[in-house]
Amino acid sequence: MNRINILDDLTINKIAAGEVVERPSSVVKELIENSVDAGSTKVVIDIQDGGKKLIRITDNGCGIASSEVDKSFLRHATSKIKNIDDLYDLYSLGFRGEALASISAVSKLEMVTKTKDGPIGTKVIVEGGHIVSKEPVGAHNGTTIIIKDISMRIQKIDISLLNRIVKFMFDSVGSMLSINNIANKLTSSGYKIDNKTVSKYLKLLTDSMLFYKVERYNVKGKNILSSLEKYYAVDIGIRNIKLGRRYSDLGHIIENIVFLELIRRKYEVYIGFIQDGEIDFAAFKNGNIEYYQVTLSLIDKNVMERETKSLKNIHDNYPKYILTLDKIGTNTNIDGIRHINLIDWLLEMY
Repeated sequence: MNRINILDDLTINKIAAGEVVERPSSVVKELIENSVDAGSTKVVIDIQDGGKKLIRITDNGCGIASSEVDKSFLRHATSKIKNIDDLYDLYSLGFRGEALASISAVSKLEMVTKTKDGPIGTKVIVEGGHIVSKEPVGAHNGTTIIIKDISMRIQKIDISLLNRIVKFMFDSVGSMLSINNIANKLTSSGYKIDNKTVSKYLKLLTDSMLFYKVERYNVKGKNILSSLEKYYAVDIGIRNIKLGRRYSDLGHIIENIVFLELIRRKYEVYIGFIQDGEIDFAAFKNGNIEYYQVTLSLIDKNVMERETKSLKNIHDNYPKYILTLDKIGTNTNIDGIRHINLIDWLLEMY
């Protein structure tokens, strides 16, 4: 059974709806996909009033260990990347934590689960995204999930508009954005939208499980800047499903991957701002800072000059790194900046 890994310690706030929960049928779809991913050979579905009153999904899959149950309702990452092809080949049907985090935030959810090796099962009740009870129970191997009272909570979202914004945000990972900038770009593409609506939907997407909002940190002034920010996808696999496999923006994809890994390593991550330059990530932990630039390659001298310039303009003694996909010339020191192969960095024992 694959363990569930937490990306960070942020609490998932209540959401009205999202990409996972747009109607009762989509809840059933997500839960069935989770059952398939759990290795189930039998799935029993019970629906009342079209799913508005009750949805019950019972499977004989691998189940979730009691120690992992709490994690399954939080945002989490998939397993580490092992090679460059994995950056695009993320197409599993579903991940329990991502579906459950969204569904439980807009419903009353009860789950009973037991692993094959576990002596006893676990029952958990979640309301509004918060676990209200958890107790050991006798249970068969597998998982039963019961969803109640979902109908009144999923009717206030314009799904068409939400999908447009989601696709735009997935297409813009790693780009500096503002509320006004997003509204203008969507309006210019033929869909009129105001700043207030954009702000509402961005909060929805960041409060749920789709995107992280990353603010800018003034390296010299040592303060957080209130204007402009970047957004990164919580799961690259979902991005690939929405946009398709696109090698043209591989640079932004590996930047997203590095951000997720820094979060997994419990760093507090910002975009580094310096005069006439930018650092992809300023990562804080235990009172220390690490600076990261992420690019496909440093083989081109112009790229090397561009990527190292900002790091060289930081006049402190904290570690500085450039992560690339280069297979030669890595594990070297460039004027105090460590050049590391990205895949090696992802696979470090941490």
